[in-house]
Amino acid sequence: MTDFHSREPSLEEYWRGIILFGRNVASYKFALAKTLLELKPESGQLLKLSDIAPVFAKNIVEHIKHSPKQTTSPSSSFLKICDSFSKNKIDHQSLVESTVRLGFNNVIEAFHVVGSEEIGKKFYIDERSVNGGIRITDEFSMLLNNEQISNLILEAEARWRLVETAWELNLSSNLIAVNHDSSTNELFTLDGTKRRKSVTSSRHALNGYQKGKCFYCDTAILIDNNLNADVDHFFPHKLKYVPEIGAVVDGIWNLVLSCIDCNRGIDGKFDKLPSLPLLIKLSHRNEYLIKSHHPLRETLINQTGRFESDRKDFLNKIYQKSLGVSFHTWELKII
Repeated sequence: MTDFHSREPSLEEYWRGIILFGRNVASYKFALAKTLLELKPESGQLLKLSDIAPVFAKNIVEHIKHSPKQTTSPSSSFLKICDSFSKNKIDHQSLVESTVRLGFNNVIEAFHVVGSEEIGKKFYIDERSVNGGIRITDEFSMLLNNEQISNLILEAEARWRLVETAWELNLSSNLIAVNHDSSTNELFTLDGTKRRKSVTSSRHALNGYQKGKCFYCDTAILIDNNLNADVDHFFPHKLKYVPEIGAVVDGIWNLVLSCIDCNRGIDGKFDKLPSLPLLIKLSHRNEYLIKSHHPLRETLINQTGRFESDRKDFLNKIYQKSLGVSFHTWELKII
């Protein structure tokens, strides 16, 4: 009989929960996450708002330049100031002072909220009322020492790009289709005039949902090193030319991140069809991704089905059709 048990999520999982699964009405959470990762404060350090503001504002301004819509609200005094700076209408000192005054009104207290409650670990303590800033916790210092730290920076940026793209196109989430370019490994969508708009690297967008590990063997991968991580079609790309299957294999639902050994090393997958246990793992990965919010969530639903039973049926049908073409399956060798 299996003994059921619970476990405490890792610090890395808590952080990814904030970035990947929190609901978003503005981009400030992503800007704060990137700012903390860039500043790299030590445990116990007090970061005053005046310390955070220059980097926080820089991150917002960089995004405003290519995506002016950074909130679902009709207007924002703070974002107007950032936009003015991006157009050289105010100086840097005015930007920083305005950021201290207006930029942190909601994000500091909302940062650790996922769903309707705060997560079990905090990366800082809010001391604005007594010390004018935030106090860094041991948890954040330990997070900085994690081998996945470079991935976490890229994941925050990718998630930000996905969210702001949805807002910029002014589309309801169920109308947003995020596509994959196999030649560049970039995600893109189409704007209102059907012009292609690049969103972000598929590596950066997918990695968090695989918890920084190879889909097949679970070894750690680093997405800032293209030699370490491949974007792989779970159902081989060659199936695109099979009439009964076609272009559906280019969907995000079929993309996984793999280490080089599993994808194209000795005894690697190459263009083989993975075994049934790995198909079940793909289903679990997609369901995990669907728990997040648009646009990747809605893209997967649009590609594979509204309900979990529909999505399982979709995968099973593709798998059975693929077996009729491939005949052989690839099994991960356990050494």
